[in-house]
Amino acid sequence: MKKSLIYSVLAIVLVIVSAPFVLAAQGAAAAPPAGTVDYTKAIVIGCSLIAAGLAIAFGTIGTGNGMGAGLNGATNAVGRNPEAQGKILLTMMVGLAMIESLAIYALVVALIVLYANPLLKYIG
Repeated sequence: MKKSLIYSVLAIVLVIVSAPFVLAAQGAAAAPPAGTVDYTKAIVIGCSLIAAGLAIAFGTIGTGNGMGAGLNGATNAVGRNPEAQGKILLTMMVGLAMIESLAIYALVVALIVLYANPLLKYIG
């Protein structure tokens, strides 16, 4: 647990530290006067990367647990009552499709945060 926490904090720090270097090439064309640096956009982009990663991570962890529980229940039900396999399979497939849609929603949120970030238009 402690080792994974250290790796997570290290990853967050690396993203925040590397964001200004990523934006350096973009800002080179319209560079501000010497001595003035605006890190606001870099911080917002770094935090957006972290938020997108967390959205995908928690979205897939939750859906993976839900799918596992659904499949566990379906296999137990078929094992106890093999005659009802068709109805159980149909209900399980519909349930898995609904659970998978939650992972797709998490992906959509992550893509919006990465590519259509509404905070960037306020920064400039």
